[in-house]
Amino acid sequence: MSMLSINPATGLTIQSFPVWQADDINTALNQVEAAQTGWGALDFEQRASYMRHLAQVFRQNSEDYANLITDEMGKLLKEARAEIEKCAVGCDYYADHAHAYLADEVMASDASRSLIVYQPLGTLLCIMPWNFPFWQLIRAAAPAMMAGNVVVLKHASNVPRCALALEDAFHQAGFPANTFRTLMISAAQAETVVADKRIAAVTLTGSTAAGRKVAAIAGQHLKKCVLELGGSDPFIVLDDADIEWTATQAVLARFQNMGQSCIAAKRFILVDAIADPFVEHFKTLVSQLRSGNPEAESTDIAPMARAGLRADLHAQVERSLALGAALVIGGSFIGSRGVYYAPTILDHVQPGMPAFDEELFGPVAAMVRVKNAEEAIKLANQTDFGLGGSVWTRDIERGEALARQIYAGCIFVNGVVKSDPRLPFGGIKDSGYGRELSYHGIREFVNIKTVWIK
Repeated sequence: MSMLSINPATGLTIQSFPVWQADDINTALNQVEAAQTGWGALDFEQRASYMRHLAQVFRQNSEDYANLITDEMGKLLKEARAEIEKCAVGCDYYADHAHAYLADEVMASDASRSLIVYQPLGTLLCIMPWNFPFWQLIRAAAPAMMAGNVVVLKHASNVPRCALALEDAFHQAGFPANTFRTLMISAAQAETVVADKRIAAVTLTGSTAAGRKVAAIAGQHLKKCVLELGGSDPFIVLDDADIEWTATQAVLARFQNMGQSCIAAKRFILVDAIADPFVEHFKTLVSQLRSGNPEAESTDIAPMARAGLRADLHAQVERSLALGAALVIGGSFIGSRGVYYAPTILDHVQPGMPAFDEELFGPVAAMVRVKNAEEAIKLANQTDFGLGGSVWTRDIERGEALARQIYAGCIFVNGVVKSDPRLPFGGIKDSGYGRELSYHGIREFVNIKTVWIK
């Protein structure tokens, strides 16, 4: 059994990698477990020094890493460069802030002295997706390792070269041996690793189905688990919004990373008063997007990551059209080779259609029309997901008031949803539980211990 690295822009296989056997996994887990004691014993500044070196490695090798991402999962090269810089920023952020976030806290009690201390759990298993193959790992690993944990990575099977490059980056940064390892294993093998006694906790970014499976195994073995799963983020445009500017932001929110993002805007909920001009302006902007080689600066539309993902997306579009959605633009494969899909707009989407009920993980925008803001909030919340969303209005107070009514982990007013090391990130409902980033994220994988002294 092998993992294949396939260029989605050309369909050509770049390289294959053998999947590890049980003995390989056992050896790696023993080595990582043994490395944790020494790593956890370092003080924060010592660990921060390694983390800052890792940030330097990302910046020094930015072009190589960005090209690797583009070759392996199809991301636009300019977006891949931004992803690598975000990794460096994340490393620097936790190098600078981990000590303050995990400093002992003295608390008043009936003791002579009582305090809260934050101590590492041990080995963290990171099960990561392909869509942001470097950043998704770093945003989990940087805080966990600054807290004193060690990390093993099970990456998506279609980005094996990215997985190995991440391990090499830690090596270049001088991290002690085996404090970070990539496991070249299948999804079935990962389930066994979740249950392994040497794994203290698990974090997964992926589909809701994968999250349920991993959570069930982790729960059976009483292991801490953080899940960042899918989303169907609402993008609510109110009747007082700046239509032209908002439509420009909507294109970014939907088509960045070819729409293959859990926090991409997916359901555009439009108040009737502005629906027609918004859709028209949005259509004009989308029609100007250029598909092509993802390495070219002029390209806007890159390939999707895998042929199966494109087929699933197209099936959702076809079923939505059969149920009454209107095709404004797109809705077809494009190009003679590679996994390209035309940027697509579906109008008059309603609950009961796949474009409303399901996550559209690709370049398809669903337009939903409502009478007023109250109906917009109702439909925004009419979903099994609860990751992010946005509200667009000139009335900031009104926007904040409506943001508080949406059931999700993060809501942006007049801004595209994004992750930021300074702010907690995560969802509710079928979008998962737990938080990454900020001080909330670094405290997910520590033992919050009370020390009481008389």
